[in-house]
Amino acid sequence: MRIRKLMAVVMTVAMAFTMVACGGTSTSGESSGDTSGETSTEASGTVGFSVSTLNNPFFVTLTDGAEAKAKEAGIELIVVDAGDDAAKQASDIEDLLSKNISVLIVNPVDSDAVAPAVEDAIAQGVKVIAVDRGVNGVEIDCSIASDNVAGAKMATEYLVTLVGEGAKVAELEGVPGASATIDRGEGFHVVADEQLDVVSKQTANFNRSEGMTVMENMLQANADIQGVFAHNDEMALGALEAISGKEIVVVGFDATDDAIAAIKEGKMAATVAQQPELMGSTAVETAVKLLAGETVEASIPVEVTLITADNAE
Repeated sequence: MRIRKLMAVVMTVAMAFTMVACGGTSTSGESSGDTSGETSTEASGTVGFSVSTLNNPFFVTLTDGAEAKAKEAGIELIVVDAGDDAAKQASDIEDLLSKNISVLIVNPVDSDAVAPAVEDAIAQGVKVIAVDRGVNGVEIDCSIASDNVAGAKMATEYLVTLVGEGAKVAELEGVPGASATIDRGEGFHVVADEQLDVVSKQTANFNRSEGMTVMENMLQANADIQGVFAHNDEMALGALEAISGKEIVVVGFDATDDAIAAIKEGKMAATVAQQPELMGSTAVETAVKLLAGETVEASIPVEVTLITADNAE
């Protein structure tokens, strides 16, 4: 009888240890038991941010805004730089997924090329936010961007007031396939096709040195170009180097510090301000909401403004 009672006690103790191991409280203080029915308002998880390039002041500012907001929110943000290489961006996203991120923020190099990598992320249950540029053909959780069509239209209308209707102009296009390139081109042509004579257009991949080279080639073929619309300020500044004192009106897009300085100096006519820091911080703020299980808007627009010599600061 005593042996039978002793065995019962031993079994009871063993069962108690088993329950602690399977459904009790872990040594880290986190409950490993059934938490169904419980709700949490705090965000947890890692956010990955694949940026198209950090060799452009605009995207540096955008990334700074994201990192500042992540620090404020107390979440881990892993930033990877694609270096304007669509294949590298796909590899970067694959690497981020291997780190078990919960939210992916992506600033595509190419809005079409990035789609398969984004689809892989979604298939793994990762929430996806696109910032500045969209992801074509994939339904994601949120897109945060300026109205690039409206901004380019605004810039081109201003260009018309400076060069006059019918003037010969050139267009420096961004990275082929990028949504910003598509949208800014659309906004430009809405006005230019009706009021200007577009004698040349060519990609310079959002790059300053390429902008200079392409502009030099354009001027050799069309020496009487009167105005230029560049899809970003880096290309516009490159074009200014190629123009070298000629009376050609140059308008850009992004309102980078160098572009603002060029406007103040009278070298560049105008640019479009996008608020990249706000876009970066808004992207992380939206990621925090997704981590907390909140519903977010499918599209979050960021206001754009035209910057000229009259309001450049």
